[in-house]
This record gives sequence, structure tokens and C-alpha cells, in this order.
Amino acid sequence: MTPAPRKTIPIHLVSDSTGDTVHAVARACLVQFEGVEPEFHTWSLVRSQTHLQKLIAGITARPGPVLFTMVDDRLLIALQEGCRAMQVPLIPILDPVIGALGSYLGMTSGHQPGKQHVLDSDYFRRIDAMTYTQNHDDGQANWNLEEADVVLVGVSRTSKSPTCMYLANRGVKAANVPLVPGIPPSETLLKATKPLIVGLVKDPNRLVQIRRNRLRQLDQDEETSYTDIEKVRGEMTQARRLFEERGWPMIDVTRRSIEETAAAVLNLLTERRDGGKEVE
Repeated sequence: MTPAPRKTIPIHLVSDSTGDTVHAVARACLVQFEGVEPEFHTWSLVRSQTHLQKLIAGITARPGPVLFTMVDDRLLIALQEGCRAMQVPLIPILDPVIGALGSYLGMTSGHQPGKQHVLDSDYFRRIDAMTYTQNHDDGQANWNLEEADVVLVGVSRTSKSPTCMYLANRGVKAANVPLVPGIPPSETLLKATKPLIVGLVKDPNRLVQIRRNRLRQLDQDEETSYTDIEKVRGEMTQARRLFEERGWPMIDVTRRSIEETAAAVLNLLTERRDGGKEVE
């Protein structure tokens, strides 16, 4: 059966800041609509009437829904008028959240564009975490694992590195240590007490598929011990045994996205800091 053709629609993403927020929300929402192929047009740092006029001309040339984050009332009114004249929907991303929070707090927002990108202590904490994580990827520089907030441990291709980078972007110092067949874990890892150490596990059959794809991309022989299903099962059995012996919580990443794995790690971190029981 021939699949239905995908419908391409222009989507205009407008922001008086970098546009990261509106782009992330747009992508998260549009994946819910099968068969729709968004054609994103990003208009960032819109802070003047001149820029706004260029934006309206762009929407006129490729009419489509407009998603926006904008706090300057004068520019917003002009954008509303332009979209009304073109009969295209204008969708606020932050207004419902800011409005609800303002009502709850009994406060009015500051109406400062790009305020989430101010170089505050949180920003520098994230930069510090990114630097640490890059220096401690795949078992590098594991001599100071005690400085980590989280250490992810697992066999090859269990999404350790991307999950660590995602956590670092949230300000979490994350290191990852690979488990290599025939080589015992380092004493530095086994003696670490400060960081939360989490074991990542994955279905062996799925792991073999991912490893074969990786070798194919590198133009290497796919049939090696690295992809032998029995050996991979043995690797996973040994990994699970280590995690259980050490009392490290495990996360099965077989059907989890990077974001979902990171969220599970953050939940474990929160429960550990709060003194609660670790989640399964």
C-alpha cells in the first residue's frame, strides 16, 4: 500500500530573542500530526519595526501559522494586525504560562526580551558542566570522578555520551565510563562515593542492530565479536551483575529517547538529594 503523501506547510517562528524556545515547542507539537512536513521559517531577534516589516513580507510570501514569543507590545500589535490582514493564525507560546504564573504569584512579568539568556550563575554552571562532561566522555580523565554529579556506566552503544551531554546542558556534571569485555572496572569508579552512579542497560538484540549500523557507517566488518549476539548477551549479563552487586540503579534505555533517559536520571538525582528511595 502506497503511503499517503506528506503535506508540507510553512510555519513561521518569531522571537525577540534567539528563537530556541519557540522552535523547541513547535517541533514538540508538530510531531503529533502524522503526514505533516513543517517548513520552518525562523525570525529571531525581532526588536525593531524595520525587522518586523521584513518578517511580515516573508509571511506574505509564504503564508502559514505564526508561532511567537514577543514581549514588546508595540511590535506585537503590528504583528497581530499583519497576521489578521493575511488571515493566518498567530499563536503565542509563552503567554498562557506567563499569565497563569503571574496570576498565581500576584505579579506582572518584566517584559524583557531574551531574559532567559542573561549571563547569570545558572548560565556559568551549565558552561562548567559542559566542560566537565566533554573532558570525561567515554572514560577519559576518570581520576576526578568525585567531582561529578552523575556517572553513567554501560557497555558500548547504550547512549551514554549523548545522555551526558543533555544532562550537562541542564547544568549537571555528568561523566560516562564504558564497560569493556575482559577489562575490570577501574578502582576510581568503584571507589567513587559522591556522584550518583547509574547503570544503563539495553536489549541485546537491539544493541546488536545499533552496533552493526555503527560499523556499517564506518565501512567496517559487521560480523565480529562486537556484534555476536551471544557475546553481547554475555556483556549485558555481566553489566547487570556489576550494577546489582554495587547497588547502582539501572535504567533500561531500549525504548527510551535521550531526553527520557536524562529525565529518569534527573529523577534519581532528585530522590537521592531528597533522601527518598531510588526509583526502579
